[in-house]
Amino acid sequence: MAVFIAAAFAGEPWNTSLDFNLNLALGNYSGNWDGGEAGSFNWTVNANFLAERQIVSWLNYKHTAKLSFGQTHSQSVETRRWAVPQIATDLIDIEDVARFTLGTFVDPYAAVRLESQFYDTRVADNKRYFNPIKLTESTGFAREFIKEENRELISRLGFGIREYVDRDVMIAADEYETQTANDGGIEFVTELRMPLAKEKISYTGKLTIFEALFYSESDALAGLPNEDYWKAPDVAWENIFAANITEHIMVNLYFELLYDKEISLKGRHKETLALGLTYNAF
Repeated sequence: MAVFIAAAFAGEPWNTSLDFNLNLALGNYSGNWDGGEAGSFNWTVNANFLAERQIVSWLNYKHTAKLSFGQTHSQSVETRRWAVPQIATDLIDIEDVARFTLGTFVDPYAAVRLESQFYDTRVADNKRYFNPIKLTESTGFAREFIKEENRELISRLGFGIREYVDRDVMIAADEYETQTANDGGIEFVTELRMPLAKEKISYTGKLTIFEALFYSESDALAGLPNEDYWKAPDVAWENIFAANITEHIMVNLYFELLYDKEISLKGRHKETLALGLTYNAF
C-alpha cells in the first residue's frame, strides 16, 4: 500500500488517457400503430481511464478504471405507457498495479483490484448502492512482452486473495445482515492492446483466470452437490473493438465471456454493439 501512496503523490506528469462515450438507441410507435411492436429506449455511458508512469527506474505504476452504467426503457404494447427502466449495464472496475522493473526476465508486482456496481437491484425491496464488492489483492511476477505507443502485451502470474462483501442481505422478513467471504489462490492475467485494420480499429483485451486453493465457506458446503464448485477456475475474458467513424462518433463492440461454476455450470457471455458519441480528453 505504501507503494501506491508514494506513486499517487509523485510530482512528475503521467501518461494518461480518458475515453468517454454515450450510446443511445430509440424506437417509438404511435398509439394507433397496427402491429405488436413496442417502443424502447436504451442508453449507456462508458468511461475508461488510464494513468501510467515510470516513477523511478525500478518502479512502474499503472492505474486503470472502467465505469459503465446504462438502462433500458420499454413501452407497453397494450397501453403504450413506459415502464420503470431496467438496468442494462452496471460496472465499477478499478485496478492499481505496481511493477518493480529491475531489468530481470520477470518483474515482481503487487496489485489491488476493486469490482462493484453502482446500483444493486437484485432484491426489489432492498436496493443498495455500490454493492456487492469484490476486492482482489495479488502479488507475483509479470512479464512485458510488447511495449509500444499503440501496442502492449503483458502477463502476470501470482497469488491472490479475494474478499467478498454483500451488504444488507435479506435473510428473513425485515431482517438483514452483511455477508462476507474470502478465498485465495493462483491468478493469471494477460492484457493486450493493439490496432487493427490499418489502425482504424483498436482492440483491447483482458484475460483473467483465478483458481482458488482455499475458501472460507468450504465447511458450510460440505456434503452438498456443489461442495467442490469453488475449486474450479474462474475465467473472465473481455474484448473491446472500437472504431472511430469521425472524431466524436464511434462504433463499439464489446464481448465478454465468463465462467464461474458457483454461479452457473455453463459459460456466460455478454455482447453489445453500439454507435455513439465519444470524447477523448487527452
